Order: sequence, then structure tokens, then C-alpha cells
Amino acid sequence: MPMILSTPLLSEPSFLSYARVGIVSTQRKKTAIFCSSHSLKDNGASLQSGCVLHRKENLSRRFLLFVLVSSGLSPTLPSSGKTKSKNPYDEKRLLEQNKQRQKENNAPEDFPNFIREGFEVKVVTSEDYRKSDSGLIYRDYEVGKGDCPKAGQQVTFHYIGYNESGRRIDSTYLQGAPARIRMGTNAVVPGFEEGIRAMRPGGKRRIIIPPELGPPVGPSTFFSSKQFEVFDIELLSIQNCQRRTIAFYSDVVCN
Repeated sequence: MPMILSTPLLSEPSFLSYARVGIVSTQRKKTAIFCSSHSLKDNGASLQSGCVLHRKENLSRRFLLFVLVSSGLSPTLPSSGKTKSKNPYDEKRLLEQNKQRQKENNAPEDFPNFIREGFEVKVVTSEDYRKSDSGLIYRDYEVGKGDCPKAGQQVTFHYIGYNESGRRIDSTYLQGAPARIRMGTNAVVPGFEEGIRAMRPGGKRRIIIPPELGPPVGPSTFFSSKQFEVFDIELLSIQNCQRRTIAFYSDVVCN
């Protein structure tokens, strides 16, 4: 209906156009009578009255447009913008790019794939992986035997760390010595401690740490962006620890 109202006003500036759409006000009637009464005079007077009529019609149109805009009845133009939606082709392309980078970095077998588009990341794994309530993703290659480590105990383990591209960023095997930490002391990032807490001696596990369980990000840290981290962990042993105090010296000794 707004389109019908506005179109004749812009294309047919005559009194008939107003009557055709049913918008005949008292002011417009006066304008039409004023025009017809002066059209009987000479050419000069008729020209003058035509100018007066033209100005009055312009004022009427402006008033009508003001009413339409202020009342929200103005016609809405179709928007040419497109809503961004995920394209399956783009997702497949990003997946293939990640696989290619992992192949170039000699990533291990059954390594997870990461489809990153801006700040959104989709993790693609096999059905052998599990996900905890915190968001940690893991897979057990060997379960191991014995009890799981408890807070205060020391664990000895080997690990290899990877980034999303499958590039190795750290390895205790290459360092030639295993790592040791005490559980419950915030010695490692939350995702790593959660992953090793459910392991048993002799077990081998791969964990995928999401950014919210990973290291802090910022200019004062080694990490400049939030990314997933992958660790292959081999738990070697668990030791009990106790605090030892000699005079003014105190430390923790683990068997």
C-alpha cells in the first residue's frame, strides 16, 4: 500500500493523480479551484498561476512524504547485502589445507584435523576420541595398570607437543629425560593436568587441549593466539611425596 501511495505522487503531478488514489484533502481542493479560476486570464496571468500551483503541489508532496517517513509507512527498499553463511565447499577446502600442512609437518597417524575460520574452530577426529565435560578431547592407546595419580603425588612422564598444523613444538624424548611434576600445584596448564590425572602407570594417551584449558595468551607470554594444543603422553610412574623440614630449611621429597 505505501508503494501505491508514493508512486503517483512522483510521476503524475496533477489533480487527477490525487483523486485516483483517494488522497483529496481540503487544501488540495482549494489548490485545484485556484488553478482553474486563474486559467481563464491572459497568458501572463495563467503562467503566474501555474507557478503558484506548482509551488503548492511541491509543498503538498513534501508534507505527504514527511508524514509517511515519520509514521513508518515509507516503502522499504530491498537490501542487497547477503547474510554470511557457512559454505560446505569452503569447509572442505579448509580441511584439505589443514591435512596438507600436517602432511608436510610429518604429523603422527590419526592426528586430529582443525578447520579454522576466523575465531571459530572445528575439530575433526575419529570415533576413538572422547570428550570430557570440560571440553578436553582425548584418546587412550594404552590404559596402563595401577592407580591414577592424586593431588600431592609426583608423576614422571614423557610427552610430545604439537600445534594445530601437526608441527612438533616440544618433546621430552628429544631432550633425553622425562618430565616430572607434582599434581595439584598448577605446574602445568589445566588441560594437561586433567588429561594426565586419569591415566595409570604405563598408559599412553593423546589429549587435545582447547584454548580455554590452555596457556594464557598475551604479550607477556610465549603464546600470541588462542589455539588448540595436542599432546602425546606416556605416564611412566607415580611417586608419593612428603614434606621434609630441617632447622629453617623445608622441602618436598618424593620417593
